[in-house]
Parts: sequence; structure tokens; C-alpha cells
Amino acid sequence: MNTSSNDQAMTMAGLNLIQQALSIYDSDLRLVVSNARFRQMFALPDWIVSPGADFAATIRYLAERGEYGAIDDIDAFVQERVALARAFEPHYIERQMGNGRWISVEGSPLPNGGWVAVYTDITGTKRQEELLRTRSETLSDQLLTRAEELASTNRELEATITALEEAKRQLTAMEARTRLTTEMMPAHIAHVSSDQVYTFSNRRVSSVMPGSLADPVGHHAAEVLGPQPYSVIAPHLERGFAGKPSVFEFTHEPSSRRIRVALTPDASTGGVYILSMDITEETQTRAALQQTRRRELAAQMVSGLAHDFSNLLTIVLGSQSRLQNLGLEPKAQDLISATLTAARRGGDLLNRIADMTGHRDLHPQPVLLKSFLAQFQTLAQTTLPEGQSLEIKHDSLPSHLTLMLDAGMLQDSLLNLVLNARDACRDAGQITLSVQTVKDLWIEFLVCDTGPGFSKHALAHVFDPFFTTKGDGGSGLGLAMVYDMAKLSGGQVQARNSTTGAEVSLRLPIRHAPAPVAPGLALLVEDNPVIRTNVREMLVAQGHSVIEATSVDEALVLAQDLPDIALVLSDISLEGEATGLDLLNKLGATRPPSFLMTSLPETDPLFQRAIKLAPVLRKPFTAQTLATYLGTDKTP
Repeated sequence: MNTSSNDQAMTMAGLNLIQQALSIYDSDLRLVVSNARFRQMFALPDWIVSPGADFAATIRYLAERGEYGAIDDIDAFVQERVALARAFEPHYIERQMGNGRWISVEGSPLPNGGWVAVYTDITGTKRQEELLRTRSETLSDQLLTRAEELASTNRELEATITALEEAKRQLTAMEARTRLTTEMMPAHIAHVSSDQVYTFSNRRVSSVMPGSLADPVGHHAAEVLGPQPYSVIAPHLERGFAGKPSVFEFTHEPSSRRIRVALTPDASTGGVYILSMDITEETQTRAALQQTRRRELAAQMVSGLAHDFSNLLTIVLGSQSRLQNLGLEPKAQDLISATLTAARRGGDLLNRIADMTGHRDLHPQPVLLKSFLAQFQTLAQTTLPEGQSLEIKHDSLPSHLTLMLDAGMLQDSLLNLVLNARDACRDAGQITLSVQTVKDLWIEFLVCDTGPGFSKHALAHVFDPFFTTKGDGGSGLGLAMVYDMAKLSGGQVQARNSTTGAEVSLRLPIRHAPAPVAPGLALLVEDNPVIRTNVREMLVAQGHSVIEATSVDEALVLAQDLPDIALVLSDISLEGEATGLDLLNKLGATRPPSFLMTSLPETDPLFQRAIKLAPVLRKPFTAQTLATYLGTDKTP
């Protein structure tokens, strides 16, 4: 007999030992359980006390036996009792049975429908009351009646208290489940009264919006949220109090997070329900995908025009070259040279447009930030004239801060910003690149100069393609490429004026590089035998020993049998339906350092899910790239 059967047997044994009769019927008016005392008290046959017995059939049996006295229409009587049972309400009654004995009946509804009824033989109590009535000579009839009423009332009151206590228990349990559910959700859930005071809140407000009051109940929204968040949310609250729901997003300046807020009016109190979620990562991913789609659309539009324009430039260059060889007079030669220069510049411009609109993927790799900045200073300093200097400030950065960044695209973007600052400063000036982390969400690169700053018109169009204030000396694509890189990374770029000149802020999401992996046993999961062989040789060359699998099931068996695995490297697409993501999830939070590899495009939903789970290597990759990811590459 299993544990469940033992429990059931013990429960029935306990029910059979109590002196009261008990029956439980479900919402379909079918018997669920009854004890032996129920059958004995009413002298019932086995079919009536068997689980599943019909309530209507039981009432009919008792009525026909005379349990309820003389009844003219038994069918109508049964229908009436069934109707009362379907609309069951808590009750307490006392009645005399057909055999002359008295019983009390106490009924209580169950949360999921149906009811439980307890029957108590009160014949002895009734006889004592009768004896008291007949033998008492000193008590008046009024006092006797009052005593009987009090006894009956006390029994009813006891039943009512029992029902109330059960209702209280159910409400307490329901409230506990509701609170537990709200605490488990990764969002701030609250209720605000019409005077903007919090009447309910889970414990998530300070984790969603850092700096907020941790226990907001009883406090005004302005006190809970702080000045900037409250100034954004307050107008929406007022609309909520007027019965208008709203959903909006805003940047929480104290933490630099992106927050989505949903407000739902509470018509019963005039207040508002609030749901707030941190969507910073979602916003970063969405911005990157939107920029990728815009680039693809621009590439489609530009490619046809660029092709035709390239053909025209080729004709112009060829014709001008032939004219140059005809020995024309000097004035004509000057015009030909000017035409050739303009045509070549047009060709360069086409190449720049192709670079900006063509397909560009991010290739983030672990970058030791201070080493990167030292190399960048050497590179950028050579582009500055004698009267200008470049200072890089990064004292607040940890010395070994290593982030996942596309070093090439970042270098190009910073160099574009420095070159723009150089041109703004002209012959002399100071350029400063300050690098710092912001709320552990962003790495910020702030380029400042001592030039004249941006004009109002320039600030409105600074990131527009082809916008330039340099005349013929500029293409207007440098800052547009910086904007493109920021959006592809899910970051932000802003231009503004400071007290000393212009400044441009480039913020990229912080993606910490995984810790270096010491040589050890590596689990390589790849279903292509050629790729598996090549990657195995790379791992062995870096000091790892390797075991191999082609599917998630095979890899899980190896991981279970070999607890000393120091590294997992898996393709996303494997044999069978399960993916590399499924493998990492099944290995759990205690898995060893894990990496994924794939040839899927970055816009693929599976790729987007993968980068949130583990570092992803884009195929094909070199041994150097793999070493960089694993931290075994010692070059800065």
C-alpha cells in the first residue's frame, strides 16, 4: 500500500471514531465521503453511503421511509431539497427523527463547491430540558422558555462561530497566496488611493526603481518615488483617478533604467492599481533590432541608386581621363582635374554610404578596458595637431574591468568623436575622454572639447546622415556612424553643450566578460564532425582535455558521469529538437563556465535568447577568438 492509501485509511479510521455523523457532498451533489456513524444514525443501506451516491436519491429514500413525517408530494419535496442544496448556505437546525430521537444538523459550504454536514444526537440534552420543565416548580414558564431559547441560541452561535473561523482561515490563506504571488513577480505591484497614498505594495519598488522608499504603504507617492520619477508618473496618476487607464515608458534618471508603467483605475475606491517593470534590457535589445531593420531598409534603397551612380561616375572618370590626354589648353586641364577630383570624392562618398548602410554585425569580445584606452590614446594622439592635446580619464574604473565589446566598432566611433572635437577646436584646444560606469548598467564614454560648442541648429541635426558644418571638408557621416554603432549595441548617444564647449556622451550596455577558464576537462557539444574536430584541436592547443557529444541527451549523460568538467562549449543547433540553450538550462545554475557558438544571424530569436544566457561565439571563429573568450589569451 502506498503512502496515499495509508493516509486515506488513517483519515477514515479517525472519522469513524468520532461520535458525530459526517457527510461531504461535492458541487455535483454526489457523496464524497461519510463515516460509519452516518450510516448507523440513519440506518442507511450500503448503496447510499458509497462514494458517488446521489443526494436526490438519498433524500427520496429517507422521505419514503417516513424520516420527514407525512409528505403529500414526494417528488416536489425532493426537488425542493435539491434546490436548497444547490444554493447551499451555512445553517444550524434541530429536528426530531422518525424514530423519536433528536439530532442537530450543522452545515458549512466548501470553497470549491459542495458542503460538509455534521449530525449530533442531542436526545439526551432534549430529555434533560423536558425533565427540567416537568419537575421544576419554582421556575416560571417564562424562565423555562428563556432557558430553552438560550440553549438553542448558544448552539446556533457555536455553529456560526465555527463557520466564521473557517471563512477567516480561508481568507487568510487566500491573502497569503496572493501576497506570495505578487512577491514572486519581477515587477512592482501596488495600489494608490485617490489622495496618492500607497495602500498596498509588494516589496519590489526599490529593486525596480532604486532609491525609492522600500516600504511605501502609508506614504505619499511623491515621497516614495522621488522628484524626477514622480514628475513623470503624477500626470498619468491624475488621469487614472479620472478613470482612464494608461501604459507608458520613461527613463528613471536616478538609476538610468528604462521603466514601463501600467495604471489601472480602481472604480470601487477611486484609486489606481500600479504595475511597474524594469525593461532596460528589453529596450536595449529592441533598439538594436530596430536599428538593424532600418539599416537593412536603407541598404535596399541605396544599393540600386549606388550601383547606377557608380556607373555614371565610371563614365565621367573615363571621359575626363581621355580629355586629359588630348593636350587641351591649361584652363581646360584645370576643369578636367576639378571634375576628376569631384568624381573620386563621389566614389569615396559611395563607399562611406555602403559602409553605413551595408550589413554590419557586432562582434563583442572580452576587452580589458584600460588596455584598450591606452592603445586608443596612442592612436588618437597622432591625429591631433601640435596645439591640441588629448586627455583620457578613467581613474574610477577597476583596473581589471573586462567587458564584452566590439573593440573595432568602438575604436572607430571614439576616433570619429575625437576627430570632430579636433576640427571644432581648430589650431589649439583640449580634448578630454572620460570613461566611467553608470549605475552598473552602462559604460559611458564622454568626449568634451574646448571649442565653440554646437549651434542650436547643429544640436537638432548632429546625428543626421550627411549633415556637416565643415563645408566641403566633411561628409556628414562620422557622427551618423557613431549613432548607428550605439543603436546596434542597444546603447545611447547624446550631444550637448557644456560650460567649456561641446560634449558627446556614448553609453553602451555593460556586459561583463566571463571569468578566465583555467585548463581542464572541456565538454564540447557539436553535431558537425568537421567543426567538432577543428574546435577540439583549438581547445587541446589551449591546454584543455576534451570529451565530445552531438546532442543534449548525450551531453547530459557525460556531465552526470564526469563531475570534474571545467568548461562547456556547445553549438546552439544540435541533433534532435533540444538546443544548446536547453542544455545549459538543464545543467542548472551550478554549471561550470559555459559558452555557446552559432552561425545564426543576430536577429534570430534563438540568438537573442542565447546572449542573455551565456557568451556567444559567432561562427566561423579562429583559435585566437576562442582564446579571447575563454580568457586564455594573455595579449592586452
